[in-house]
Amino acid sequence: MDRRHILRLGAVAASLAIMPAAARAQFAMRPPKQASPDELSATVPTSITVNSRPIASFDLRDKSRTRFGALQFRSGLILTSSFRGFGGLSSLRLDPKGEQFISASDKGTWFTGRIVYSGKEMTGLSNVEAAPMLGSDGKPITARGWFDTESIALDGSLVYVGLERVNRIMRFDFGKGFTRARGEEVVDVPAAIRKLPFNRGLEAMVVVPRGKPLGGTLIAISERGLDANKNIMAFLIGGPSPGQFAIRRTDNYDISDACLLPSGDLLILERKFSLRGGIGIRIRRIALKSIAPGALVDGPSIFDADLGQEIDNFEGLDAYVDADGNTVLTMVSDDNFSMIQRTLLMQFTLIDD
Repeated sequence: MDRRHILRLGAVAASLAIMPAAARAQFAMRPPKQASPDELSATVPTSITVNSRPIASFDLRDKSRTRFGALQFRSGLILTSSFRGFGGLSSLRLDPKGEQFISASDKGTWFTGRIVYSGKEMTGLSNVEAAPMLGSDGKPITARGWFDTESIALDGSLVYVGLERVNRIMRFDFGKGFTRARGEEVVDVPAAIRKLPFNRGLEAMVVVPRGKPLGGTLIAISERGLDANKNIMAFLIGGPSPGQFAIRRTDNYDISDACLLPSGDLLILERKFSLRGGIGIRIRRIALKSIAPGALVDGPSIFDADLGQEIDNFEGLDAYVDADGNTVLTMVSDDNFSMIQRTLLMQFTLIDD
């Protein structure tokens, strides 16, 4: 293990210690053509430059290897920027083409832009903007001590954001000013959400498209809020069957994000650290039809990686279907604003979907 990997091991350890319908998803991704004077009075987003360096191989031990479980490596980028606020990316949502993106740092900052491709390979980011998340008063939410914005879910023009440490959910209407939109706290949520443990609270959210099982439901999942049986607490908010369910916790993994496949299954992105078991990243696939109030759900791992691969603190996951009909998974890592961690953007094709 070289020095870089040793440093990454310590940094990631420290950090761990402490898809919607196509037409509806598209609406939240682009700013409106016009905005009212009141909407424009909020803080103006900042255009930033994000540099990228390609990652030729995901496996550090066998450069020719491309298959990892049910995933096949497509391309990867190391992202850097001179903008001081860049980093800490804890969520990711893409448009149906896998181009326009919305992300958020864990310091309450929106990042939006476009992924640039050459064929099937990512080559960089363009039109990137940073903007503070605004509260209902038009001030950045950080002014009230809210940050740790760990999860994003889309429902048409509505963007839901989960705040981990205060265990609250905010809702932004991007049809009213895009990232200038003012957020309102969603108050009609289960009381158990507010009781989730500090820094182990809301970490992943998805909205189930109408027409699928649980259509219209906001699924909110904790990082490591455990029930009496040591399983991970999750919540069904709104929709036809609101309530609480659990995801079986195995091998000391915690949840860092989730997304829905076009088929409707739920993918759970997980990470772990222990002195005995080391560092690991995995993705589990859970049948959406198995989720219901009171259920304990589980599913097989379709992807596992460790420090033998190009991993970091992956906290964002989304899926789209490319022009050839392939399901593509995209992951982004949270560098914790650390000089010894990296912001990685990785893409894989899901095989045998």
